[in-house]
Amino acid sequence: MGSQIFLGIVGFSSGFLVAGGVVALMIGLGIITRFIGVTHTAKYIASFEDAILAGTVVGTILTVFEIHTNGVIPAILSGIILLLTGLFMGIFVGGWIMALAEVVNVFPVFFRRFGIIKGMSWIVITMAIGKISGSMYYFYMRWGKS
Repeated sequence: MGSQIFLGIVGFSSGFLVAGGVVALMIGLGIITRFIGVTHTAKYIASFEDAILAGTVVGTILTVFEIHTNGVIPAILSGIILLLTGLFMGIFVGGWIMALAEVVNVFPVFFRRFGIIKGMSWIVITMAIGKISGSMYYFYMRWGKS
């Protein structure tokens, strides 16, 4: 019993450290402020904070615990929930990637080195389509399963 309490405290403390590091990285990279600036939604800053916190808590619960519905949720509703979850997770990860690429000036350097003057938006769009296609193929082939 004592070892379980100790492991619980260690796990909880580690979670706080990792969460603090992630939040510090998000603030340091300016991801949240960039999202707010691009969408012109500064008046909803409290909603952004609530959404980030709720997403973190729900994501942690779904990652740590196996949740079985035992047929309580109909298959069509489960599919819709899965689709929305995947969409939001993809938007979040894509936002992280684009913010990180923007911070380290990947695109301006890349375009200047290759002499690309026109069609920059099409290049970014095709990169996004490639990422989506690769992810869909990865999940279709079930490569992450052992």
